Amino acid sequence: MEPTRPMPFSQEMSAAYEKARGKLDAERLKQLLFDITNIHSPTGATREVVNFIADRMETVGLKPTIDPMTEISANVLGERRGSGGGATLLLYAPIDTHLEGDESDHPWVGEESFIDLRPEAKIVGDWVYGLGSSNPKALAACKMEVATALIEANLPLIGNLNVGFADGGMPITIPSRNNAGMSHGVHHLLSRGMAPDFAVIMKPWNWVYHEEPGMGWFKIRVKGTLGYAGVPRGTPGFRSSIVPAATVIQELESWLIDYAERNRSGDVYPHGWIGGVRSGWPERPSFPSAITEIFFDVRINPRTSPGEVKAQFESFMLDLARRHPDIECDWEMYGSVPGGTTDPNNWIIQSARRGWEHIEGRPYTRPDPLGGQTDGAALRRLGVPTARLGWPWPAEGSPEPIAEGLGGMGATYVPDMIPCLEKILYVCIDTLMRPRGELGL
Repeated sequence: MEPTRPMPFSQEMSAAYEKARGKLDAERLKQLLFDITNIHSPTGATREVVNFIADRMETVGLKPTIDPMTEISANVLGERRGSGGGATLLLYAPIDTHLEGDESDHPWVGEESFIDLRPEAKIVGDWVYGLGSSNPKALAACKMEVATALIEANLPLIGNLNVGFADGGMPITIPSRNNAGMSHGVHHLLSRGMAPDFAVIMKPWNWVYHEEPGMGWFKIRVKGTLGYAGVPRGTPGFRSSIVPAATVIQELESWLIDYAERNRSGDVYPHGWIGGVRSGWPERPSFPSAITEIFFDVRINPRTSPGEVKAQFESFMLDLARRHPDIECDWEMYGSVPGGTTDPNNWIIQSARRGWEHIEGRPYTRPDPLGGQTDGAALRRLGVPTARLGWPWPAEGSPEPIAEGLGGMGATYVPDMIPCLEKILYVCIDTLMRPRGELGL
């Protein structure tokens, strides 16, 4: 990849950066993260945490505007205006958690209820635990800490600092709460006055990403007949939907692995995983179901449309039918989000790489391939050049036992976050202390 484009700080900018960097406060960050984590905010129910953040914004010197969507769901945008003639830079994060934090999560999250799965926060030394503590609550707390440090440093900013948090950032949909999810909150904010020139998002992994995948949700319905446990196998008119589904699952798993390799592009490695299988009644095991449903999510690189992915999957299903004529099934695509990309030569990407190099002390290299989907894809698709910065994840050495795998994304080691804050702060100084013309605007 091409070297990062140099753009040295002036003496004034260097002094401003060091002054603001000195205002970063890990203890304040830890307490804010505890407070935000301790306010439960599953997708579609973020109003309480948004109200709390809006109050905090006002306290630190950001002018907050709450963007309500329902009685229990809202977004918030804070603003600190510069002297004029500069860019508007948005520091953005989602604020909703991917799990409900109640009995409906079990047993699907695992057999035990670990501390990182609970919607109550807990501090142990420099660790903050609780559902969503690492993702997304740490993202919001970190953006607030960067903004607070900038404001406390009382710098001569030319551009405008925006800090935005939205519901619906999790890749889920909640029918009982107006189908919240799938980036609906950030779309709402962008159509109601949020109009930045650039954005910075924060997600796990210590790289700068200029693009992120979209996603496609599919459902396969394997068909049989309603059965009965007392009927011998081979009886005419009776056939299982569940046993053939095992063959479909194995075939689909192989296709998903091949799909990821064939559609790999740029920084995106578009994995897919089978997320659920549903069939029959637990209270009626004597009656095998006539339908078995298989659900999966496949990621979509920014240079491939959801329509093209749908066509690729259709081709797989036609081939499956030819090779297994005894298996009857149909399918549908029931969710789709395109990927999003920003030109790697855009100001915000180059600025983020300069910040990365400044803190890491080494040249930036090509990042690890990415499969995670965020609201950053929506920001880019809707015309906002966006850089994604992060930190090493998952945190290691937890003094409390936490769930294996993804868990509740609820264990944050606060010292791990500080280098990322310093990089974001660099981008803020680099962008907000220059006139628009220097930024390519």
